[in-house]
Amino acid sequence: MKKDLPHILLVNPWIHDFAAYDFWAKPMGLLMLAALLRQHEIRVSYIDCLDRFHPKAPQSDPLARCGRGPYRKSHINKPKGLDDVCRNFSRYGISPQWFTAGLQACAPPDLILVTSLMTYWYGGVQAVIGILKHVYPDTPVVLGGVYASLCRAHAIQYSGADDVVTGPAETKLLPLICQYTGFSADPKFIGGDLDSYPYPALDLQSIINYVPLLTSRGCPFRCAYCASSHLNPGRMLRSAESVVEEINYWHSIYGVIDFVLYDDAFLVDAEDHAIPIMEKIITEGLQVRFHTPNALHIRGITRRTAGLMFRAGFKTLRLGLETTEFDRRKEIDTKVTEDEFRRVAECLKKAGFHKDQVGAYLLAGLPGQSLDSIGHSIQSAKKNGITPIPAYYSPIPHTALWDKAVAASRYDLQSDPIFTNNAILPCRREPFSWETISHLKALARAA
Repeated sequence: MKKDLPHILLVNPWIHDFAAYDFWAKPMGLLMLAALLRQHEIRVSYIDCLDRFHPKAPQSDPLARCGRGPYRKSHINKPKGLDDVCRNFSRYGISPQWFTAGLQACAPPDLILVTSLMTYWYGGVQAVIGILKHVYPDTPVVLGGVYASLCRAHAIQYSGADDVVTGPAETKLLPLICQYTGFSADPKFIGGDLDSYPYPALDLQSIINYVPLLTSRGCPFRCAYCASSHLNPGRMLRSAESVVEEINYWHSIYGVIDFVLYDDAFLVDAEDHAIPIMEKIITEGLQVRFHTPNALHIRGITRRTAGLMFRAGFKTLRLGLETTEFDRRKEIDTKVTEDEFRRVAECLKKAGFHKDQVGAYLLAGLPGQSLDSIGHSIQSAKKNGITPIPAYYSPIPHTALWDKAVAASRYDLQSDPIFTNNAILPCRREPFSWETISHLKALARAA
């Protein structure tokens, strides 16, 4: 083993978009990599360009809205090709000056790891890497994350990174460190065993106002609009003991009350996974709250699981409904039938959940989808006592719906990920219209 321990800098980049809001968003993968590096005694620094609680930012109540809130933003020029969109375009996050100052205060790193999220947010990635290259011109920069995995060729050509890594990075991490720094170590975790992983390095954040919780990875469904199976092939589960130990850790040591499930399929195979976790939470009497922004699979909600969620402290439920046009549903997924949706709505009501706690995501802007279709889904959710939440569709490479999206779009989606931005409804032939957005928002509000 090399005597001198390397110093690794990890960076979460800005968002460049027409709109962005911190809806329980944390760079879970990057913070997990930081924890794994520490586990192997490697020195770590971290800069979060989306930090709403940066020391130089005006301070707000970190517990307001259970940890959600608006990002700091500054208007910037719209990307080339989107001049027809009559919306302001912004950089969301800390100022470039604060970022540069943070880099200059940091010890020179031996390697820099940058993550990426939405494919069409790559402008923030480019900007961050540009500054990194200016401040540390001789330090290699490696890019990973969602954009890097889904649009690897584009990332190699345009991101400015020296290397692009795709897919889950944990098992690639130590070989990568050895490649760029010469430091080698035997792994202290088992790649296929989530129970062997350390907790994410949330203490690197300015504050810990909530904890993102991952109890499983992967999803058995292959929905036409979703890239989960491409990003996380296979399925991995943590034990109930491991999950509840982590909840206890953050609650007792840091006083955390709010936990946000990042699972793609928490309720799938509930008998062997979600139910033991919730029963253990109830048995231990933990006074905490749970939120599910990634959406729960409706079919996994039964009278039993609904009751357990209510008793365990679940406060924000989001359901993956997507549409109530059940006769055409096979075109996008096979997750739920009309009868199942009605049954689940009744189960949640009987368990004690109120309408303002339960929302159903409804896809808007699918190829060939009419506004009347979206309105029908909104009204159907309302009739079943569920709050409708329009979720604007973003075309994603490597999904079954990608070819239809390419054919339906007024933009050349294959030429640039920027055109897949859900804020511009890219799969409608008509130019962007505030009237369309306002109409959908009005329908949801009225419901």
